[in-house]
Amino acid sequence: MKVIDGQMIALLGAAIGFLLAGIGSSKGVGTAGQVGAGVLTEDPSKFVPVMVMEALPSTQAIYAFVIAFFIIGRIDPAMTVTEGLHLFAAALPVGFVGLVSAIYQGKVSAAGIQMLAKHPESLVSAITLALMVEMFAILSLIVSIIMIG
Repeated sequence: MKVIDGQMIALLGAAIGFLLAGIGSSKGVGTAGQVGAGVLTEDPSKFVPVMVMEALPSTQAIYAFVIAFFIIGRIDPAMTVTEGLHLFAAALPVGFVGLVSAIYQGKVSAAGIQMLAKHPESLVSAITLALMVEMFAILSLIVSIIMIG
């Protein structure tokens, strides 16, 4: 029976980081999509701006995918437990911040979709509001990249 080694710890970090951000993105996109479906029921011509707003919370999962890819690329079969823990820790910022920020970005995007229902010319304003939440996900991505080295 093989004990847990550095390689396994690093893989767990990549998986957990992506899973957390992926769950948040799924929740955020789902929240925005529910509101978007209601708006499109009334006015199908708003599909493109609604789709843009719904897609915004998916970026957190993309960021976590990038970090998982970087971590997996750094894995060495001879890596020590300490090195594995280092990479595991690097996945945590993008994972946890991605989880929370994607959920909140989904709520802001849903509100932006409601705004678009009444004011179709307000797409830029709706995107800007949602991107304010995105900034935290971007910062977590940068922290994770710096931690990977």
